[in-house]
Amino acid sequence: MDVFITALQSVWADSGYSALTGGNLIMMLVGCLLLYMAIVKGFEPLLLGSIAFGCIMANFPKTGFMTDPGLMQIIHFGIANEIFPPLIFMGVGAMTDFGPLIANPKSLLLGAAAQAGVFCSLIGAMLLGFDIREAASIGIIGGADGPTAIYLTMKMAPHLLGAIAVAAYSYMSLVPLIQPPFMKLFTTDKEKKIVMKQLRPVTHFERVVFPVISCIVISLLLPPVAALIGMLMMGNLYHESGCMDRLSDTAQNALMNIVTIMLATGTGLTMDAASFLNYKTILIICLGLCAFAFGTIAGIIFGKIMYMVDGVTNPLIGSAGVSAVPMAARVSQIVGQKYNPANFLLMHAMGPNVAGVIGTAVAAGTMLAMIGPAPK
Repeated sequence: MDVFITALQSVWADSGYSALTGGNLIMMLVGCLLLYMAIVKGFEPLLLGSIAFGCIMANFPKTGFMTDPGLMQIIHFGIANEIFPPLIFMGVGAMTDFGPLIANPKSLLLGAAAQAGVFCSLIGAMLLGFDIREAASIGIIGGADGPTAIYLTMKMAPHLLGAIAVAAYSYMSLVPLIQPPFMKLFTTDKEKKIVMKQLRPVTHFERVVFPVISCIVISLLLPPVAALIGMLMMGNLYHESGCMDRLSDTAQNALMNIVTIMLATGTGLTMDAASFLNYKTILIICLGLCAFAFGTIAGIIFGKIMYMVDGVTNPLIGSAGVSAVPMAARVSQIVGQKYNPANFLLMHAMGPNVAGVIGTAVAAGTMLAMIGPAPK
């Protein structure tokens, strides 16, 4: 009998139950809540689902996920060493049509203006006590670009990765709820009804040259984000060349799906109770919302300025300057059509929308160049 009791005690001591804390249970509930949001509510299910399950697994005691060699360490290595975010960008590039931006280059200014939310939130985070690298990582949430947020955070404030990634992807999925109130508040009925002319056709030559020139110019200007911009433009070149269909298909589908699983799961694995359950997480979520709101407002206001100058720009497309592609552009279309059913803003909004992808990467590169990564 004593042997049996000793065996049971040994099993209990070796099990995760013996080391389970209240914090672990809370984080498992958070993971379940995120799963509910992903599966039932449809909030970025392909990303949030894996993040949520990774969050649940991160709170299993005694697994050795981050200390023992194995798959989990490989996943973490891929995030920590700039492997997964650039590969995601290659898939994004292969799925992106830069035609609206090429046809209307001034829409690049709207994508740049929307990055104001990044720097406003950076200042706000510093005022609340975050150091400058933490503040920069929090600010990048305003760009509404998950891979860029993960890329910058791993370089500047890796201990905040879980909270920042969840905030970034959550707000990306909530674009249709967050943006319309600001769009209605900061534009007049007359501005909402402005009909924009059809964009000019873009030649095959322009589509092929654009990713090559963009990659060279931006990478030489901001070497810290050369991996992101290079892979984004290479993926776009696969798509636009007309002779690399197999590579384009792989980048858009099979590879994109595999890397998304790895990136999202690895992000969830950083959400252990010890690093996530603190007041900083609440501040990050609030500051992320402020960054997103300020970015939307800045894009709209710059759109109003462009309308004053050229008389043809509908300010609603300015809200698409955040890089939540293509959701932000669709929101511009939906809001515009409510006020003028004959208005078709989607392709016009795609210009600042894809410019926002580039703009967020440039903002991240600027902060890396000026502040520098965290010492290892």
